[in-house]
Amino acid sequence: MKAKLLLLFLCAVSAVLGAEFEENLRALAHAESFAEKESAIRLISSGGDDRAGTALRALLDGNLYRSNAIVAYLDDQRYINVITLETAEGEFDKITINNRLRAIIRAELVSIDLSSPNAKTRLSAAKELLNTLEEKDLEAVKNAMLNESESSVKKALTEAYDILCAKFESGEEQRLAIARLRDHLSPQALLALKQLSEEEDHPYASVIASSIRDVESARKFYAAIETFIFGLSAASVLLFAAMGLAITFGVMKVINMAHGELIMLGAYTTYALQQIMSVSVSIVVAIPAAFLVSAAAGILIERLVLRRLYARPLEALLATFGISLILQQLVRSIFSAQNRDVKTPDWLSGSLEINGALSITYNRLCIFLFALAVFAFVMLLLNKTSIGLKVRAVTQNRAMAQAMGVNTAFVDSLTFGVGSGIAGVAGVALSQLTNVGPNLGQAYIVDSFMVVVFGGVGNLWGTLLGAFTLGELNKILEPFSGAMLAKIVILIFVIMFIQKRPRGLFPQKGRDAED
Repeated sequence: MKAKLLLLFLCAVSAVLGAEFEENLRALAHAESFAEKESAIRLISSGGDDRAGTALRALLDGNLYRSNAIVAYLDDQRYINVITLETAEGEFDKITINNRLRAIIRAELVSIDLSSPNAKTRLSAAKELLNTLEEKDLEAVKNAMLNESESSVKKALTEAYDILCAKFESGEEQRLAIARLRDHLSPQALLALKQLSEEEDHPYASVIASSIRDVESARKFYAAIETFIFGLSAASVLLFAAMGLAITFGVMKVINMAHGELIMLGAYTTYALQQIMSVSVSIVVAIPAAFLVSAAAGILIERLVLRRLYARPLEALLATFGISLILQQLVRSIFSAQNRDVKTPDWLSGSLEINGALSITYNRLCIFLFALAVFAFVMLLLNKTSIGLKVRAVTQNRAMAQAMGVNTAFVDSLTFGVGSGIAGVAGVALSQLTNVGPNLGQAYIVDSFMVVVFGGVGNLWGTLLGAFTLGELNKILEPFSGAMLAKIVILIFVIMFIQKRPRGLFPQKGRDAED
């Protein structure tokens, strides 16, 4: 009996709330002034109806319409009745709002999202709340914080509560909140402390100054870590781009100026696959596909052009430069000269947040780990397989390897194919960091050669160390000198280093290397 009464009560409450929502929604649709719209928006938000969030988001996006008796939003060229969620027919006019109302809607949506059953929605709302804190939010934030069970959401709400207490409370509660802000490293916490420090004769000026020093010191430390992580990301791209070059340059002694275009082919392969399959699947499929496409292009270049020019390195350099121009024009003819955007899958989107001052994007983290995995695979291929043994034999002494029965022509083709294929995989990685265009590879060809020469021609361990050294050095110099001057400084550094060690960090061993 009690259960039935409770059910009837809940149904009655739901009906009342639904009726209020419909009434407030119509009041919004037919309001003649922005003040009347503001009042209706606040009533819709506080009414507790599940449809309030949908209506207010559509209004914020300029996607809410009205007719005589219907309020609807546009979805896939269809009008959807906000109340019944069914398709609506008729002539509709857009409900207009101004910037003040947009700010109010954003704040109200945050309040709605804080009560969402989805933890990610609540976390997003809590982070958004940090940018719009007002004194009236204090009690609501405190209640949300006490009722929150998800640790990440509770942490964000705790920071919001501490900022509010530090700004609007008084006495011991304010002092404790100011002291607690030293544990929050976000820009919002630091801004709140600096605003408090500007107040004359503040009773807790010493506590404020101490918290500011602690926060700024911690943020500098994490900024250095962030620079190091960005350096690892840049080094990963350099490693990808230089790894294939190190193999072909080390074995064949050919300066391949078309290496950047092989990277570009891998990036365009990723873009083409996204046009025929889902984003999440296409990235996975693109890795072997890009390897095969660039490897096939590399083998064709080696067999049709380079094989006739091994004894003429200058002509080989000019020939590969011509091939690079041909490949660029071919891509322009097929895909046009405009840059193409390759979408990032959901599982690579977002970032791993360490604290308010440091976060690592998932795509850069995955590229770093993937670069190390490819490096490990290539090392195993060269050191633990028979083909790897032949490649190393040709690298160290081509004439002796040929005398021992090694088919050096086949090794040359295979080596160039593998090196070109790795360049294609580098293109897949780059497509997640920048737009894909015909000139994509040109930005990395000079850096790739610098890495190979600095590390030691044909030595993969040297390539690894060279990529990470130059990548980190570039990111350390950029904030002080700018991107262009940083590259110039690194170039001068490499030239000076080569003057002292002409064979690089790890000189190649063998009779060919001595020659």
